[in-house]
Amino acid sequence: MAENGTDCEQRRVGMPKEQNNGSFQDPSFMCNRKRRDREERQSIVLWRKPLITLQYFILEVLINLKEWSVRLWHRRMMVVSVLLLLAVLSVAYYIEGEHQQCVQYIEKKCLWCAYWVGLGILSSVGLGTGLHTFLLYLGPHIASVTIAAYECNSVNFPEPPYPDEIMCPDEEGTEGAISLWTIISKVRLEACMWGAGTAIGELPPYFMARAARLSGVETDDEEYAEFEEMLEHAQTAQDFATRAKLTVQNLVQKVGFLGILACASIPNPLFDLAGITCGHFLVPFWTFFGATLIGKAIIKMHIQKLFVIITFSKHIVEQMVSLIGVIPSIGPSLQKPFQEYLEAQRKKLHHKGDSGTPQSENWLSWAFEKLVIIMVFYFILSIINSMAQSYAKRVQQKKLSVEKTK
Repeated sequence: MAENGTDCEQRRVGMPKEQNNGSFQDPSFMCNRKRRDREERQSIVLWRKPLITLQYFILEVLINLKEWSVRLWHRRMMVVSVLLLLAVLSVAYYIEGEHQQCVQYIEKKCLWCAYWVGLGILSSVGLGTGLHTFLLYLGPHIASVTIAAYECNSVNFPEPPYPDEIMCPDEEGTEGAISLWTIISKVRLEACMWGAGTAIGELPPYFMARAARLSGVETDDEEYAEFEEMLEHAQTAQDFATRAKLTVQNLVQKVGFLGILACASIPNPLFDLAGITCGHFLVPFWTFFGATLIGKAIIKMHIQKLFVIITFSKHIVEQMVSLIGVIPSIGPSLQKPFQEYLEAQRKKLHHKGDSGTPQSENWLSWAFEKLVIIMVFYFILSIINSMAQSYAKRVQQKKLSVEKTK
């Protein structure tokens, strides 16, 4: 907020004295107006204004549904073709025959891939705050496969129940048969699909910036407006955050494919700026998406997989549990539930389903389940708030355009 106020003052100083204060031609007035509107929108959240937030959210959903319906109507030939293809596939799915085994295999793989692609999109698409699906889903999945692989000395888990549940095969492998590469190969499909989903989630900023540049119309997106303002004040940038954004922008703009690949291959919270930069400077779609897909789905995912697998390898886990016991005073009390959890997981891996004894729930698994629920709930709340604020922005822009015509 302070930066916006400073920019307003800088623009006001350079204005001729003849201009009237409060006119729409006065940049300082417009800057202050935008700042007040932004503050007003940010106050529209469920815990402050629940009724207005829900009302605006429903209206924004209806507007989006109308816009999507119009777009689908304009592409009705493609929609009809997709519906016909789905009808043919449905017939093949329900007709009995020798092909059913192949159909079931394809269905299982497609649903499995779609699940991880969807989680990847939710992680990066920016509907609200972003759902950290790597920490909540993919990371724990890789960790459980790693722990099971070392315990079973094999990754040939019986299907079913894998991947819904991991159990050791009847014929376990020999000690030391598990290597880092074996586990990487086991989780490669889901990890790459998740990475591909995060690459798809980076497309909206690219298309938004590209459309704004080609049409010449000022976009409503605040991130794009901040990007254009950053380019205007690039020479006078002093703070670290702005310099970091300019570094990403220069790398993407000047290096091209390799620059985008470098930004996508490392954990980079500023990658949205890379998408806006590529769209603004009209970088070809396949140059942007190809580099993003390779960086996120292959390079970055293998780095993240290696980190999780090494962290949850058998000797590392045992060392971490033993180090917890060294903590003064509270060490032994903290170490005990971790040991119980690991022991319960080992027993569960060898459980063949013939025992009717219920498994007692460990407080670590209970806490993780509640954490997942809380984060998913907060993600849904952030989507509601974000869409309500989008509708509030529509109202403010409509009001501003009416005032300008008076």
